[in-house]
Amino acid sequence: MSSETEVKLDLSPESLEAILGSDLLGEPGKIVRQRAIYFDTSDRRLWKKGFTLRIRQVGAARTQTVKAAGPGRSLFARSEWETPVDRDEPVLDHTSPLLGEFGSSLKLEPIFDVVVERRLWNVEENGSRLEVVVDQGEVVSGERSSPICETEIELKDGSPGDLFAFARKIDGIARFRFGVRSKAEKGHALAEAQKNAFKSEPLHLDRDMNAAAAFKSIASSCFRQFRLNEDILLYRRNAEALHQARVALRRLRSAFSIFKSVLPDEEPRRLNNELRWLAAVLGEARNVDVLLGKAAEPDLVFKLEAAREKTYRDAVDALSSPRARALMLDLLQWLECGDYHHGNSPMSAEIPDALAFAGRALEKQRKKLKKDGGALAKLDDEHRHEVRKDAKKLRYAAEFFASLFDDKRGRRRHAKFLAAMEALQDDLGALNDLVSVPGVLDKHRLANHPASDTVLSHAEKDALIDSAQAHVDDVLDAKRFWK
Repeated sequence: MSSETEVKLDLSPESLEAILGSDLLGEPGKIVRQRAIYFDTSDRRLWKKGFTLRIRQVGAARTQTVKAAGPGRSLFARSEWETPVDRDEPVLDHTSPLLGEFGSSLKLEPIFDVVVERRLWNVEENGSRLEVVVDQGEVVSGERSSPICETEIELKDGSPGDLFAFARKIDGIARFRFGVRSKAEKGHALAEAQKNAFKSEPLHLDRDMNAAAAFKSIASSCFRQFRLNEDILLYRRNAEALHQARVALRRLRSAFSIFKSVLPDEEPRRLNNELRWLAAVLGEARNVDVLLGKAAEPDLVFKLEAAREKTYRDAVDALSSPRARALMLDLLQWLECGDYHHGNSPMSAEIPDALAFAGRALEKQRKKLKKDGGALAKLDDEHRHEVRKDAKKLRYAAEFFASLFDDKRGRRRHAKFLAAMEALQDDLGALNDLVSVPGVLDKHRLANHPASDTVLSHAEKDALIDSAQAHVDDVLDAKRFWK
């Protein structure tokens, strides 16, 4: 078994042409044509468990590779097992991790092919040895196909920071976005129904990891959710993809806040502020989407659609801006290389284990909700909005840490706790609509539109406050799954 550390860059054909036409790489050391067949069971048992199996052919040689993305693993690190084979038929012997996971009765079949032309360079960057690969080709599943145009930079020896130093050189030549989907994932996506949005994926934290490693896993998961939805949003103005991209940014910002005590220096705070900026730009488009979902009068719909077009254009411009590209580079480099988890920080010896940290963090967020939400009727709108943020942070913390309390009692309590949280968030969201919708209408010069009343909330504020207070009490009365 080996472990690879790499960054993947998704490129447009124009960006690739700019890179290859520059003097950054020169002539490739090798050009090969590869065909890889990916196998799985008919019900995708390997994929659902986080494994892939492929047989790649280069010339006459075939290599079988099993890859795994295990619990708590970095966004840029995977374990892999390679075995030479003679035919396009999987071999499951004692060297394969699949035997221990699934037994010897696996019935594997080809699912899709990946055919690429691969250019390869060996590069030295600040004393580190890097392998740079450019792949152009396609994924093919039956009659369907999807193009591949990407660069992978793999660390062969040296510092992970040098991966990003080289990526910054590429950024100086052409635009790219960090890739979060492997070729296997692209193939499975092609073989299955196309998604319009991606919700957060289940997190699997290891009880043996420390809090810094847990943060890295959580933040990487949030970043992945954001990137998956960003890709949809850039090509299709999809309201749910935009919403889930905002959710991913909110979850990531909550993670920065929850783990503040184990994140040294100023860089986390700077990154969090930049994430706030990006989330706010996407929020402007989301606000219009919410109103459009309520509007029925034709002229109001027409004007809201015009507002939606502008806010989505602003969102896409922000996502494509140098500021956003710099944010993603800085964020990913810090997540992978920051002192907070390498033992280089003076705080490293004091970092608690993930389980102990999770219990304290959940308790802290619960106490904050109890303190701030104890008398909602006495609060003004601004402070009730703060309670809404308290509730969201507690909800996200409960989702982040669920796998650390995954016994039968913990799962039962967690389900009831989340149900109480969801009811509370519904009420707090409705209260927020009462306050925020008039401001959104005013911003788009629609406050005096004859049909503006049709998109305003007509809920009884006092009744909503009473309901929200009851649900705060339900959350506080719910048995704590972390105890």
